[in-house]
Amino acid sequence: MVLAYLILPLIFSVFIFSCTKPHSNTNISSSEKSDSLAAFKKPGNNITDDSLICIIGVGDLMLGSNYPSSVSLPPDDGKFLLDSVNDIPGYADIVFGNLEGTFLDKGGKPKVCNTPDNCYSFRTPESYCEILKSAGFNLVSLANNHSNDMGEEGKESTIKTLEKNSIRYAGYAELPYTIFEINGNKFGFTAFAPNFASQNINDLSNAVKVVSELKKKCDIVIVSFHGGAEGSSAVRVPKKKEIFLGEDRGDVYEFAHAVIDAGADIVIGHGPHVPRALELYENKLISYSLGNFCTYGKFSTYGVQGIAPLLKVYLDKKGNFVKGNIYSYTQKGRGYPVHDPELRAAKLIKELTGKDFPDTRLSINENGEIKLGEAD
Repeated sequence: MVLAYLILPLIFSVFIFSCTKPHSNTNISSSEKSDSLAAFKKPGNNITDDSLICIIGVGDLMLGSNYPSSVSLPPDDGKFLLDSVNDIPGYADIVFGNLEGTFLDKGGKPKVCNTPDNCYSFRTPESYCEILKSAGFNLVSLANNHSNDMGEEGKESTIKTLEKNSIRYAGYAELPYTIFEINGNKFGFTAFAPNFASQNINDLSNAVKVVSELKKKCDIVIVSFHGGAEGSSAVRVPKKKEIFLGEDRGDVYEFAHAVIDAGADIVIGHGPHVPRALELYENKLISYSLGNFCTYGKFSTYGVQGIAPLLKVYLDKKGNFVKGNIYSYTQKGRGYPVHDPELRAAKLIKELTGKDFPDTRLSINENGEIKLGEAD
């Protein structure tokens, strides 16, 4: 009987990874870095380091919705939405964001909400995905409370549209991870949320299994989570389970540490719609929330919810954090990022990191530069 209890979990773990195929797009080049978001046009400022792996991450992305009407779509088909993020110094292997909603021109079955007053469904025209591609995005999370907004039709259209635009993805329960290669480095990506149709952030044993299996196959494992409470009062990491609107939004602190112990090299969080602290754990970087980045027409961008950080980090070949930078943006108008001369994102994340993780080995200055060292 004891032997049976030991063997059954192993069989189950093998079953998951044998029946769930990692997806990839054969049209995506495996030898080129993403250079649209990361290309700095001015001569002499093209900072590259081929010995390091560079990852750019932002928070929530929702480029406009035509459901229930087109009133929440931007003018000029949204072509201007990401114009201000094309001058980040250097290049990046990965440019990542959390995709809220679906890419679907029309139709779909809107989700049924338990709390209609706090529930929205997003349906973004399929052509808008080209905005992400043109900006350099090559990886998105689909694990969040809007991934099932338009039912199976919406999910299928989203997958088809992302693949057409050479953007990798993961996070649906049936598509929990993806494996791909860039510049000779094999990456594994997986994403979790407390929501229906996503990998469950509260199933910690499954998260550990998925990450540990990815680490056996990949050089660098990236984990994304959508979790925690929401709103301007949710900027702190409470280090306990968070309940919001009656929903169990997970213990993101416990989750992040568990997946790093299982083999994750970087953990990128989102969900609270506000920035949260950074932490260095076992030489791996955790971003507990990157807030909203480009959320047109349907999200509150008032106050701290309008602060839009862009995180750029460098890892060594073992996935250990080396250095990074927080680029400060703020959402303008109905919700698109512009440079913030007041550097509020960098200053806020510096402050929150000092409060929530005073002993972490990160030094952040007000310009957003992140270095290894004693916390200041």
